[in-house]
Amino acid sequence: MFVDEIEILVKGGSGGRGAVSFRSEKYEARGGPDGGDGGDGGSVILEVDPGLNTLSHLRYKNEYRAEDGRPGREKNQHGRSGQDKIIKVPPGTVVYDEKGSQLADLTEEGDSCQVARGGEGGRGNARFASPTRQAPRFAEEGESGRIRQLNLELKLLADVGLVGYPNVGKSTLISRVSAARPKIAGYHFTTLKPNLGVVEYDDYRSYVMADIPGLISGAHQGEGLGDEFLRHLERTRFLVHMLDVSGSEGRDPRDDFEVINQELEKFSPRLTNLPQLIALNKIDLTGAKEKSVEIMNYFQERDYRCFPISAVTGEGVQVLKKEIGRLLDKISLEEEFAPAAGTAETDTESEDEVVIRPDFADREPEIKIMRLTSGEYVVRGSLVDKLAEKTDFSSDEAVERLVDILRREGLYRKLKKSGVKEGDTVIIGDLEFDYLE
Repeated sequence: MFVDEIEILVKGGSGGRGAVSFRSEKYEARGGPDGGDGGDGGSVILEVDPGLNTLSHLRYKNEYRAEDGRPGREKNQHGRSGQDKIIKVPPGTVVYDEKGSQLADLTEEGDSCQVARGGEGGRGNARFASPTRQAPRFAEEGESGRIRQLNLELKLLADVGLVGYPNVGKSTLISRVSAARPKIAGYHFTTLKPNLGVVEYDDYRSYVMADIPGLISGAHQGEGLGDEFLRHLERTRFLVHMLDVSGSEGRDPRDDFEVINQELEKFSPRLTNLPQLIALNKIDLTGAKEKSVEIMNYFQERDYRCFPISAVTGEGVQVLKKEIGRLLDKISLEEEFAPAAGTAETDTESEDEVVIRPDFADREPEIKIMRLTSGEYVVRGSLVDKLAEKTDFSSDEAVERLVDILRREGLYRKLKKSGVKEGDTVIIGDLEFDYLE
């Protein structure tokens, strides 16, 4: 089954807890702290597998979690880090977070993206020994891993896309010029999923062609098969617009051309800016060759190149196939000598550039004071949340350390600035205390 869009939940592994331990050896009954650190949690990583061409392998499981880190042990033994969870995806996978922001565009073999970072392991009590604190009886808890809801979209990687009304012969053409074998029948919407075919031409050179299920008027509003497959055209370099020149469906091919282009523009203006070749198909039918002359003149006056073909008999197909290859070579040459992004000629970012944004790009302030009710305040922020998560609130020493760190980071100054008065309640993680000036 072809699946090109899917939602998954990913969870980074939690870090292991640091150990509280003291050396107790012969002749050294009162040895110092020797609790080891907990291991880091594993991360969830998406990685391109060129052998995949669909997301269907992910549709029966919608939650993926990396391994937790192991806790620290006595004798300064650190816990083992959790293993990363590698999720294989096909080339052309675009990754969005729960807010709809694009995190990554994975197109090439070897491309990968960390989508859920594992939590840091907690430090053992050996890490907190100092001249003034020689026997710390606390350790850090492990940090929780990142949890994210992701939307994965597959945009097929093809050089040229076939577009047109249903039953104009797109599937027949791709089956003739490549090894692709789509279902072909004499009724509308035979093609229910995109098909890819590798087309060889001119001394073993080749390109990839995509056959997109047929469009009709109103596709952008869900008519017919809708526009759900149009995203696969966004990576193509140009389009081959197939028209039924025979008029066997009772439509004028010139009107068909305008309707389909309007649907492309409503989906994405970029699609209408792609170069188009026009294939006038079904010239093998009675009277079609005569009609094709008038229609060719119509489009040539509008600077479109037209190729009369019969996908059934093969007439004109070799000429079209080689012209597609020639145009691709021309486009590749223009791209090779195009000014680099950021030069004086262009300062726009390339649309094909791989975008990978780290999963912590949206950090909040380190310390933030929020008023809950009159006389009650909660302290949040990236630093506060991280420290609170790692603090063992059952240990007075650990709580004292938390408050001491936040005080050095300006907590009391920020509380006073926020209007906190003596006697008000301040909440930090699981800790509630009365504010004293």
